[in-house]
Amino acid sequence: MTGREFKDITFQQFANIANAFSSPKRLEIIDVLSQGERDVESLVKQTNMSFANTSRHLQILKNSHLIKSRKEGVRVYYSLADREVYNCWRSLQSLAEKTTAEIREVTRLFFDERLALEPISMTELSERLEKGNITLIDVRPKEEYESGHIRKAVGATLDNIKSGKLNFPKSKKIVAYCRGKYCVLAAEAAKYLNSKGYKVTIMKEDINSWQESGLPVEK
Repeated sequence: MTGREFKDITFQQFANIANAFSSPKRLEIIDVLSQGERDVESLVKQTNMSFANTSRHLQILKNSHLIKSRKEGVRVYYSLADREVYNCWRSLQSLAEKTTAEIREVTRLFFDERLALEPISMTELSERLEKGNITLIDVRPKEEYESGHIRKAVGATLDNIKSGKLNFPKSKKIVAYCRGKYCVLAAEAAKYLNSKGYKVTIMKEDINSWQESGLPVEK
């Protein structure tokens, strides 16, 4: 094998992975799978795509070795192939934030419009949880909450919050969290609860960062 052949082969593989990351919907699938494995039906619901389109994107991700699958009965479950896939996704977000002013501006406007207040850090959240002076809510879908959530967090999907099925003490500030800064669930929950007279903020980091910091997570 010549040096040229070696470079052509390896750089083509790098390009295949970059191509798999080039679709916004495939990035969203990676974002969802960073919370744990999901079947196709769940991914269809979370990404608002058709079954056919979801399956097509999953196949591209699988062919690029970014995700893997397992079969249980008639259902096929997908998960990230390696932790490095999530790390790459997070690095891509950081790079975009540093180099693209539009992302910074649209993010600021989105959270300002939803009155999400100043995000709270993991360190401050951990300290306030120990003191018991806040209510922590996990706004992710039920299966994501059950697969692992911050200790003392209450599972509170956006639908249940808006339906009035959940009541929180107004004497305590509410901190909401979901998958991370580009997951809109916590921001939408903050907007709704603020309109009802609650004082709500959101967690700055995501649950993966919380867990990587050695902070308690329970199932």
